Amino acid sequence: MLTQEDDVDIHALRRRGWSISAIARHVGRDRKTVRAYLNGVRQVGQRAPAGEDAFARFVDYVAARLAEDPHLWATALFDEVRRLGYDRSYPSFTRALRLRGLRPPCERCRPATGRPVAVIEHPAGEETQWDWVELPDPPPGWDGYGRKACLLVGALAHSGKWRGELCEAMDQAQLAAAQHKIATKLGGVTQDWRFDRMATVVHPSSAKVTASYAAIAKHFGVRVTVCPPRRGNRKGVVEKANHTAAQRWWRSLPDDITAAAAQASLDDFCEQVTDQRGRIDPDGNRCTVADLAAHEPLRPVPAAPPVAVITVARKASAQALVSYRGNTYSVPPAQAGQLVTVSHRLDAATLSITTNAGVTVVVHHRRPDGAGAVVRTEQHVTALNTAAMTATTPAAPHRSKQRIPPGPAARAAADTLRGRTPTPAASAAVIDLNQYAQAAARRRTLPQ
Repeated sequence: MLTQEDDVDIHALRRRGWSISAIARHVGRDRKTVRAYLNGVRQVGQRAPAGEDAFARFVDYVAARLAEDPHLWATALFDEVRRLGYDRSYPSFTRALRLRGLRPPCERCRPATGRPVAVIEHPAGEETQWDWVELPDPPPGWDGYGRKACLLVGALAHSGKWRGELCEAMDQAQLAAAQHKIATKLGGVTQDWRFDRMATVVHPSSAKVTASYAAIAKHFGVRVTVCPPRRGNRKGVVEKANHTAAQRWWRSLPDDITAAAAQASLDDFCEQVTDQRGRIDPDGNRCTVADLAAHEPLRPVPAAPPVAVITVARKASAQALVSYRGNTYSVPPAQAGQLVTVSHRLDAATLSITTNAGVTVVVHHRRPDGAGAVVRTEQHVTALNTAAMTATTPAAPHRSKQRIPPGPAARAAADTLRGRTPTPAASAAVIDLNQYAQAAARRRTLPQ
């Protein structure tokens, strides 16, 4: 097979009047090969078939099967065509599939990337988009976060202004608490709140709002709208905010920062960086995201958060303290080192700590998040001091080469195993003083 350069050369030399034999000697090819390329019988990059195409008569069947099931394994399809009379190897079969492009793309499983994207108009004050983003490897020392932190992001679809709130989990109570904080930071509430098929908001199969979240939506006075399935671009504003939060803020977050300080850092990043992006207002004038958001007709956020109870698990320290949202709260000394549950209602000023058995051991007044306060009760301080002072001092540890022979209990057990009757010790104490009196009387009596 000639290369593209050889094909150009032989056609140029033929135009100059060279004979086929001279051209063949010049390019080092056979005359029949040169003649075939000059006459158009053969094309560059297309090999001449070695024989009859054994796959041709199976094309209709393979195309029909892959149209029915685009994910059908080639090995399974190969087994089917073998039973129908295909006598070539599996590599030949897969090569024929690739060359003919018989496997169609699955539209249901096709990712959003590469699809046509329409520009959606978002009137001012109409829509807020919500989404969760998982942030891996939080800094050490973040109690309750584990191997990942959850960031709830809310974005105004018209202006692009967004804010985020760090949470330990994606449960509905933490979602409601974070939404109240984010709506306050955004400056108000829009008419609609858009979600993907979030299980804490809607039933994923039917996209119907759950009864528990319906109460939260009524509290804020918003309508819940759901994105069509597999159409993440429908809420592209918040998706881009997620990408920015993960790559520009979380990626460079230092290890020695606390969760409360990280939240303050995110709020400052949004104000100083993302709110200063350039925009064009409806009149055609240049402005920033903050300027555009300031003119959105938003309703005021309810003063109180919705009624929900946040419940998290914690392990009490050796000092009988439990950490929660940047503060520590005391528990009875008996709970030191034990797993407890911290719970509080969003609209209450107190939090309760219960044992795994569901027994409430203490109720504390809740301090502001990240205040660094240590909340102890006088009873807990007194009980902890008493327990520490009355604790038995442990004996000195055993030395590695210390000699410890079998004691009396071990020797008695050994005699029992050998079938011997244990003998009383020679140094056994005499507890009956009458024996001394009788011995003394015998000594005073002279023998007859």
